[in-house]
Amino acid sequence: MAANQHSRSPQHPLRPFLLPALVASLAVTGVVVANEVASPHCHGDTIPLRVAVTPAMLAPVQDIAAAFNHDSVDVNGPCATVEVTAEPAAQVVQDLPVNPIDPPALWIPDSALWVPTASQLEAKVSGPTPRLTEHPSIASSPLVIAASPQQASKLHSWQQLVAGNVTIADPLSNTEGIATLALAQRLAPASTGTPPPQLIAVLLKLRNSTVDSTASAFTTLRQHPDTVFTATEQSIVANNASAAGSTSTAGKAVAVYPTEGSVLFDYPVVRVTTANEPTGTNAAAIAFEAELRSARSMGILSAAGFRDPNAVASASWGGKDGVRSQTPKLIPAPTADQVTTVMRAWNVVHLDGRTLAVIDTSGSMQEPMPGGQHRIDVARDGALAGLSLMPDTTSVGLWTFSLTTSELVPLGPLGGLDNGVPQRIALQRAGLTLPARVGGSTALYDTALAGFEALKTGYDPTKVNAVVLITDGRNDRSGGLSLTSLLTRLRAEADPTRPVEIISIGLGPDADMPVLNQIAAVTGGKAYQALDAATFRAVFFDALSRRPCNSSTC
Repeated sequence: MAANQHSRSPQHPLRPFLLPALVASLAVTGVVVANEVASPHCHGDTIPLRVAVTPAMLAPVQDIAAAFNHDSVDVNGPCATVEVTAEPAAQVVQDLPVNPIDPPALWIPDSALWVPTASQLEAKVSGPTPRLTEHPSIASSPLVIAASPQQASKLHSWQQLVAGNVTIADPLSNTEGIATLALAQRLAPASTGTPPPQLIAVLLKLRNSTVDSTASAFTTLRQHPDTVFTATEQSIVANNASAAGSTSTAGKAVAVYPTEGSVLFDYPVVRVTTANEPTGTNAAAIAFEAELRSARSMGILSAAGFRDPNAVASASWGGKDGVRSQTPKLIPAPTADQVTTVMRAWNVVHLDGRTLAVIDTSGSMQEPMPGGQHRIDVARDGALAGLSLMPDTTSVGLWTFSLTTSELVPLGPLGGLDNGVPQRIALQRAGLTLPARVGGSTALYDTALAGFEALKTGYDPTKVNAVVLITDGRNDRSGGLSLTSLLTRLRAEADPTRPVEIISIGLGPDADMPVLNQIAAVTGGKAYQALDAATFRAVFFDALSRRPCNSSTC
């Protein structure tokens, strides 16, 4: 997918949600190292040129490198020797800032959107980091629907796809998955930053049908012909080419081009420059990039199923298995806002949480908000709407507080029972009683500590443990904890290896935001202020999408 920003872009939509989940185990690596060819044009030591490519490009770029190395290109004395490794873009993004010991001199991801992502990470790391310079694409491939011949005849649109049963590559580490979620967001656009119920329903369905990569999806297709998933056109060409020698049609995929259009993946060449790279590396990189753009290389890439940078396909593979020779209808790559919203929503529905909602029921919560709703009604309606974002495996509990704290619904999975009543129903029933509970003072400090300790006591390392504290005022209980005592206790009890966040939401203009910020900060959480109902829904959703991160690169 083409990006609108180039290297060192100041913004990128994925950073709060995507980056904590990148892991080294996803790398698929292959290497080709040239023989050191003695040539009259070369002398002295060879210059190693490491090139990292998206896995789909490994074979063709290996062939290009082999031809380049055979020619023993002279770069002002020594010869350049190219080494090609296949690494998912997510892995390269994670490695570049924090492990710049042996970075690639050239990097070819499947989408330009990864370049500003890597630059964002670099900006957060102290010390020298590689400098990224994005150059134009060398190939392209549209995102399509992959299905068996029997299933393909039934499909024609993205809308139909997301409404049915579809498998996607994990969007936390695959561009195909990110693009699919962005298409779902396009079909059900958000307002005020909050996903609509239609989008959440799609994401909840996709949550249970993710695979680690499109390669895994093709494997699943061979075993289950009813499998439908999103993939690049090139991956379908490559899959079918590998199965061409078989007499069976099992595993053969047909490309379906949705009527709405396809998102085009681009494959930019990114120069990765480091301060301590060997002399001559830049000349070698320039020489190999020129080879990548040569007519010979364009032919190699085309034979592998890639379109040229202008989305023109080769006649040699076009027209087979649903793959079109003509350029498909293209739609714009997702915007930063679209990807941001959908990835935040994915975090909410994909990662299990253990959330304790603690709502202020002191007397001031009866005050009206802009639009006429009472503060307690805004808090109730927003919190209950948030339940629809969460999967059944997420645990949620509900407390209220004024002068004292009351547990209305104990923590439990949303798919479970509370005294024989489904947890979701119990929470909804308890929420309806909130207006009748309004009255009294605000024991903010004692309640914050009690909620924190409750989450810490039953800490679940497989879930995100967080207190969402909603209040419209300030602590006015005499004889309870002071702010200094509260912060001291929270610091003493916080354990970075077992993180419990307090996420504070100040409702209305009277909320004590300086204090709420201090309470949230000492636990690694965040504080928000909402001055109207729409803002409250948006910040509540943002609070749910937060995920603790202990990495310096988050």
